[in-house]
Amino acid sequence: MTVNLVIGTQWGDEGKGKVVDFFSGDAEYVVRFQGGNNAGHTIKVENEIYKLHIIPSGVIQGKIGVIGNGCVLDPLVLLKEITELKKRNINPQLLISDRVNIIMPYHKILDGADEKILGDKKIGTTNRGIGPCYSDKIARKGIRVIDLINEESLKSKLEMIIPIKQKIFKVYGINKILDLNKICETYLDFGKKLKKFIRPTHIYLSNSIKDGKNILLEGAQGSLLDVDFGTYPYTTSSHVIAAGSSIGTGIGMKNINEIIGIMKAYTTRVGEGPMPTELFDEEGVYLQKKGNEFGTTTSRPRRCGWLDLVIVKHSCIISSITKLAVTKLDVLNRLKKVKICTDYILDGKKINFLPADINEVNKCKPVYKEFEGWSEINKNCKNFSDLPKNAKKYLRFIEEKLDTPINIVSIGPGRKETIIN
Repeated sequence: MTVNLVIGTQWGDEGKGKVVDFFSGDAEYVVRFQGGNNAGHTIKVENEIYKLHIIPSGVIQGKIGVIGNGCVLDPLVLLKEITELKKRNINPQLLISDRVNIIMPYHKILDGADEKILGDKKIGTTNRGIGPCYSDKIARKGIRVIDLINEESLKSKLEMIIPIKQKIFKVYGINKILDLNKICETYLDFGKKLKKFIRPTHIYLSNSIKDGKNILLEGAQGSLLDVDFGTYPYTTSSHVIAAGSSIGTGIGMKNINEIIGIMKAYTTRVGEGPMPTELFDEEGVYLQKKGNEFGTTTSRPRRCGWLDLVIVKHSCIISSITKLAVTKLDVLNRLKKVKICTDYILDGKKINFLPADINEVNKCKPVYKEFEGWSEINKNCKNFSDLPKNAKKYLRFIEEKLDTPINIVSIGPGRKETIIN
């Protein structure tokens, strides 16, 4: 039995979809443990490209996908994804935790209203209702998926919640009347369509561990978006780090064998918030275009910069990462020089950690180590030794600075464009 965990070490978009798909071959269950359809995972198999937002990536390989209790779920998005996969001859095997919180219409309305009021201080959310849904969960005013198959429970909760939301709408100046009966009818219909998937998934996973089956836990976003350890308040609303996988699935930490941290060979970020190594010159444009850095979920262009090892080290520490997977190394092809940020300068002093104060992070200036570039990586490389000499130096430096071995190197978007070290 193995339980492996895959998490992002930067601000998301590290290529987790491809790595999860790669590891899914040996797993029976692939489990999403946090986030909602604000995340997007892209998987390329031969000439086919799949873009998933809430369904676990392992379903592409025919594995059982589990949406864990730490997620929030928009039923309409899930049903659309299921339909799209079926059109492509993939009938996803799914289990949904009976404890998953549901994204309701008022969550999406309030998400957009918050961002509008914040103006130039906006968080940069995807406006999909994720944050307001998690807020209601913590405030104990959430609708859970189990409520969608219990009319009395759903109606009772909505009768309590909707008057509160209407008063909040008034404060925000939102001229919208929520139709309790229509919402109840719509979401009970979702419940009928999803009922066959709803299970106490923590029991299923516990029994599977006892039976010696392999489980792969799949994080969404990246560790620097964690609500506690990310660049708060410019974060997501859930726990992205390794400990969040236990909270979001019911699998105890002692059962996790490997914690695999995914990192791009450079750094990107979508939305607002500080990014010390962000590039505003032609090199930043090169990375954006060559890396096709546009959001899977939002299509927003990603901000690009040199690899920041301060934030990756931060992620390795808080999640006890045991192995690294480096993606998009090929994007750095043909650059004469490449750089890695090893430390920051803050108020004239060198530091090697990420400050908690967002204002201090904004003031941090990167300290770089420069490397000679390499011409082109052969897409048929199968071994680490086949990589260009300077690419190997670049990777070995990362291993040394992070004191963590690199297990996987991705040299292209395809499943086969992967080197096992």
